Amino acid sequence: MTGRIFILLLCVAASVATAADWPMWGRDASRNMSAPDISLPDTFKPGPINYNTEEIDQTKSVNIRWIFKLGSQSYGNPTIADGRVFFGTNNESPRVATHKGDRGVVMCIDEKTGDFLWQLTTPKLGAGKVSDWEYLGICSSPAVFGNRVYVVTNRCEVVCMDVEGLANGNQGVQDEGSYMAGPGKPAMAVGEQDADIIWAFDMRSELGVFPHNIASSSVLVAGNRLYVTTSNGQDWSHVNIPAPQAPCLIVLERDTGKLIGEEASGISKRLFHCNWSSPAYGSFGDRQLVVFGAGDGFCYGFDPQPVKEDGFDILPEAWRFDCNPAAYRTGEDGKPVKYASAGKGPSEIIATPVIYNQRVYIATGQDPEHGQGVGALSCIDASGSGDISKSGIVWQYTDLHRSISTVAIADGLVYAADYTGRLHCLDAGSGKVYWVHDTASNVWSSPLVADGKVFIGNEDGYLTVLATGKKKKKLAEIDFYAPLYASPVAANDTLYIATQSHLFAVGN
Repeated sequence: MTGRIFILLLCVAASVATAADWPMWGRDASRNMSAPDISLPDTFKPGPINYNTEEIDQTKSVNIRWIFKLGSQSYGNPTIADGRVFFGTNNESPRVATHKGDRGVVMCIDEKTGDFLWQLTTPKLGAGKVSDWEYLGICSSPAVFGNRVYVVTNRCEVVCMDVEGLANGNQGVQDEGSYMAGPGKPAMAVGEQDADIIWAFDMRSELGVFPHNIASSSVLVAGNRLYVTTSNGQDWSHVNIPAPQAPCLIVLERDTGKLIGEEASGISKRLFHCNWSSPAYGSFGDRQLVVFGAGDGFCYGFDPQPVKEDGFDILPEAWRFDCNPAAYRTGEDGKPVKYASAGKGPSEIIATPVIYNQRVYIATGQDPEHGQGVGALSCIDASGSGDISKSGIVWQYTDLHRSISTVAIADGLVYAADYTGRLHCLDAGSGKVYWVHDTASNVWSSPLVADGKVFIGNEDGYLTVLATGKKKKKLAEIDFYAPLYASPVAANDTLYIATQSHLFAVGN
């Protein structure tokens, strides 16, 4: 496939949903957490909450269009396309009586009314915290293309579904009841409020992947292909890597789920903990690349077209960039610095790379369980080849701590959050720091830039709103009553805020 044809296919993919939708994690393939040309209310707040029932008084809310009750834990991010909202959660607020117990859930909601439409529920792997942590649900942000929605489940599967569920008939897989029941169990009864599965690709059985804690990445749709992180990682010991030969990034055929390529750069042999970052896609001059932040602390650029190599379909590596400064990997005594030791040492990449003006922006970080530690935000010139750890560095900012947050970039300014709870504003071209704001609690989510404002949530449940620009101006701090682990997104003049237990649609 020529580069010109592939670019055309990518453009088609980007135009399927309306321009104001948010159809995948990061809105489009660049993964930039920015929503242009959108109008949001200047003030808003939820009504009072009854902590015993978790009911929120909608009548006393300000500029809240609707509130949807999620499960008890929600880490993914909503996606919005063609009048529907998709979101991952757990099954602690079951919508269908037959779907009981701890399960991963993807819910489909009406965009205008907030009414429940249908859901996918998936049984647990039974491996516990090591591969499918109890009650985490589905952490992947669904990706929508046309009448299909793609998600990575808690079972480390890539599942393709009809956006209308079973309401418009059963297509593709004909035995959704058996899938939702789990291996070796009697099929469940399914109906119009259940998902219509088109196909499923099991990364564990097909690739030998060993997911660590949870499979957590979001599918990248680019033309007729899907690029997917496998979440391959360590076992319970945090020392052993059960599947060192398994790929960390794969390519599937969009319509069929057929495996058509995988990375072969040896990332799994070098990973620190796991691979949770989602890939990005963009053009760099006359070259198109899939950009991937890996579990070994390197950011990679891959040619999106797989080639045959020793009988395998391989994604050619264009370049790699070590996102850890040399001092993070090697101490003054010349010895390697131990990973996750006393806040020092190198980190992997959990955040998603962002492509902006033909450069890549990415921060390093670790599992929040590891606490705070040194981090680095890198701006990478992606035009080179080979190891560009030195030649590809435009600037690197180390006055932030570990981060699992994807950056938002608008009007030449980068907004980056670290786990400590600080939001940093830097110049995208030079790395100059303009301001830093402390939200006073740990931050898991990513900042969103929309309507001249920056939105960032923290673990204490507060959403901080600041004005965009080189001078810091705090506009609001709003209590949403529960931790804000999911990132805010905006679509069609509506801001979506998800706590662990509720999804709020904010609009005039």
